[in-house]
Amino acid sequence: MEEDWEIEAFLYTIFIDIFLVNNISHTTYYLHYTYFLIFLSLFKGIIMAQDWADLNRYKKHNNVLGKPLPNENRIVFMGNSITESWESFFPEFFSNKNYINRGISGQTTPQMLIRFRPDVIDIEPKAVMILAGINDIAENTGPATVKMITDNIISMAELAKINDIKVVVCSILPANGFPWNPSIDPDQKINAINTAMKDYAKKNEMVYLDYYSSMVDDKNELKEDYTYDGVHPNKTGYRVMSDLANKAISTIFGLNRIND
Repeated sequence: MEEDWEIEAFLYTIFIDIFLVNNISHTTYYLHYTYFLIFLSLFKGIIMAQDWADLNRYKKHNNVLGKPLPNENRIVFMGNSITESWESFFPEFFSNKNYINRGISGQTTPQMLIRFRPDVIDIEPKAVMILAGINDIAENTGPATVKMITDNIISMAELAKINDIKVVVCSILPANGFPWNPSIDPDQKINAINTAMKDYAKKNEMVYLDYYSSMVDDKNELKEDYTYDGVHPNKTGYRVMSDLANKAISTIFGLNRIND
């Protein structure tokens, strides 16, 4: 809805004004921008409870995008703020490619499952990269068990498969904790979900993309060089993710194998 974007634009203008007036450093800017996105998702959820999954977010984009060309290897990236911010921090990964970013900040797997048809299936990609689960662990939409989270990811993968869309199941990234919910220690759930999804991908002949192993430190946290807040990647982190994603994309189109 047009009103949604007007609200976002108004709030973003306020955020930028604060940034400029206070001469905030870029590192601090990115940290506060993440909190702004989380606040925005929660604010929108309150005033637009009828669109809990934010189905309107990409509605116009999807209509404009249209059907893929006959030889187009369109790939959708489904996810949360880690996916949404990828295009801002490392735009060269998406430029001049048929990569469609469908990340929404703050979202959990049940919200993604609801919008999976309009934001993935209906735009007819050849493949989908599913990166989800960290916000469920943070309890953004309430408590969630490992089974609840993996069931939702599996449902998205199954929907893709029956619609002839190749699936890349992505591991959850390591996290140091959640600044917006500091009482939660995410490590055990992250590892349990990643193990379950790796096994699922192998049994169902899907590609499992292991971001976690390349980005974790000796404390089972996101490497300091790869993040600005312990949860979200910085440009260096996205560069690592982009290299791994390119390998996975080559795999789904039969150029190599990474599951072994």
